[in-house]
Amino acid sequence: MSQSKNYQKTMYACFIGYIVQAVVNNFVPLLFVVFQDSYHIPLSQITALITINFLIQLGVDLLSAGVVDKLGYRTCVLIAHGCVAVGLVLLAFLPDLLPNPFAGILIAVGIYAVGGGLIEVLISPILEACPTKNKEKAMSLLHSFYCWGHVGVVLISTVFFRLAGVGNWRILTVLWALIPVGNLVLFAGAPIYSLHEEGETGLTLRELFQKKIFWILMLMMMCAGASEQAVSQWASIFAEKGLGVSKTVGDLAGPMAFAALMGTSRLIYGKYGDRLNLNRFMTLSCFLCIAAYGCISLIPNAAVGLAGCAVCGFSVGILWPGTFSKASAAVKGGGTAMFALLALAGDLGCSGGPTLAGAVSSQCGDNLRMGILAAVVFPVLLLAGMLLLSRQKPVKS
Repeated sequence: MSQSKNYQKTMYACFIGYIVQAVVNNFVPLLFVVFQDSYHIPLSQITALITINFLIQLGVDLLSAGVVDKLGYRTCVLIAHGCVAVGLVLLAFLPDLLPNPFAGILIAVGIYAVGGGLIEVLISPILEACPTKNKEKAMSLLHSFYCWGHVGVVLISTVFFRLAGVGNWRILTVLWALIPVGNLVLFAGAPIYSLHEEGETGLTLRELFQKKIFWILMLMMMCAGASEQAVSQWASIFAEKGLGVSKTVGDLAGPMAFAALMGTSRLIYGKYGDRLNLNRFMTLSCFLCIAAYGCISLIPNAAVGLAGCAVCGFSVGILWPGTFSKASAAVKGGGTAMFALLALAGDLGCSGGPTLAGAVSSQCGDNLRMGILAAVVFPVLLLAGMLLLSRQKPVKS
């Protein structure tokens, strides 16, 4: 009973950790129009904020593969939450303190991106190591908290902006910083379990790199991240400027609906995963994602575009946690290195998806529809990766 209570505390900290990750990735995009209007920052630099956020997370993923085991999971997860809190507080003040507001935003984003990268690497293996019975269900439930965090970020921010005014966004930014501070305290007292049995070690980087199945999983993770973020990161500004709706309607019907349905998809698998075929669920999700991209980019109707954003959220829900689960089953003993490199691939996709959409949009006269249409390549590649994976045999350490 005592052990059950202990690992439940660890699981709760992991769930909140993904809420923190949702703040890292989804709060600043709600301020893109504010930054454009208040600081006169062009779309090209706004695109750079998304790219740099995920590129820094990507760099942290790469470096952490060799560092986390040396420093320990607890130390690293506490550092991660500290970086997020500091970065958010700086975001509230630096743009107005520095001569170049964009530089202030960039510094703040860079600091909290370090925390976001570490959280991405650490939380999944910490949960995977907990003594739970159904790892796939637990993993999907964990990742659903990212979505509920995303919903909370959009809903609370929208209500705050409506009541207090968008001009008070700095106050809200500091309030969001309280969540990583609180979870830092929770993680400080929670037990951290090992991924390996006593005396066992995980696969080395060299051993992972030699396995074809690992590279297929890396492709799938990259495409999962890109498929999700190509729409998610641009949903607010797409709804507001591309569809001509108000900021309140845009945020609620765009990114919040996207996140709510993404969370619903993960919650369904988290509850009924033992009755569902993961491969079939992911395959159908990829086809639904392609259809949603088509609705967003090809049908010139605001209602259909917003519906497409929401449906896209449901379609991408299982792709990221499902690939993690497939990796855990297919590569026994992958350990910290595998989780870190999968997070690296996912963050590469999270950077590449919205960056491709933004770049194509800029080339087409800031037409986000064309940018999102170009990003349909990612769910198509993910389907190809799943086909290749089905032909591979699982490997053991």
